[in-house]
Amino acid sequence: MSRVAIIAAMAGELKPLVEGWKHERRDCVDIWRYRYDEGEWVAACAGAGQAAATKAFREVEKDGAISFVISTGWAGALSEKLMPGKVYGVSGVIDALTGERLHVTRWTEERWLVTSPSVADEHEKMRLAQSYEASLVDMEAAAIARLAQMRGIPFYCFKGISDGYGDQLPDFNRFISPEGQFKLVPFILFALVRPGCWSALVRMGENSKRASIGIAETTMDLLDERAYIRKRNGYPNHNG
Repeated sequence: MSRVAIIAAMAGELKPLVEGWKHERRDCVDIWRYRYDEGEWVAACAGAGQAAATKAFREVEKDGAISFVISTGWAGALSEKLMPGKVYGVSGVIDALTGERLHVTRWTEERWLVTSPSVADEHEKMRLAQSYEASLVDMEAAAIARLAQMRGIPFYCFKGISDGYGDQLPDFNRFISPEGQFKLVPFILFALVRPGCWSALVRMGENSKRASIGIAETTMDLLDERAYIRKRNGYPNHNG
């Protein structure tokens, strides 16, 4: 049976994709399943950062071997050429902590993503872009790429841009727990008394929503290239 793992950080990144899928939560990992005759697709998220991504991957793996894995979700742009709200595939992933470069199984355009240990602000984005000649930044993909390489399974990566290269946003790092969970209530209280950041946050929210829809479309185009499974099984309309 074919089993595909789709790993992201936050549930919101996967929401349009997993609409109608069976959901469960175990050991602080959210898991969604869609089963069809020849196998299943399993999406999972456990929070931000490589440790959380590793936990999500291993939780999916407990139920059986993984045929191939997709790392997806939101990312920041390290180039003005990348448009917020759009989805981009990458040809490789760089771990900023180790300098390790890990290649994606298949992608046509040369574009690198760097995995950072923290959310990159506008100054860190500039540094990362110059240091690694990368186009995107996230916090999880390197862990998934490394796990795929260790197991000898194909690895794919595409990300939706939630924030542009020059966007000025609050420091999100102070609202991420050591386990990679976003502390929403403290962040809302922080933002409420800072109207100067409201427009940027609204714009980021709109970009993130469009990116999630694009992630769903891109994922399904990879999983079911000819739409055979979707047509046969009456797959839910993830464009909602």
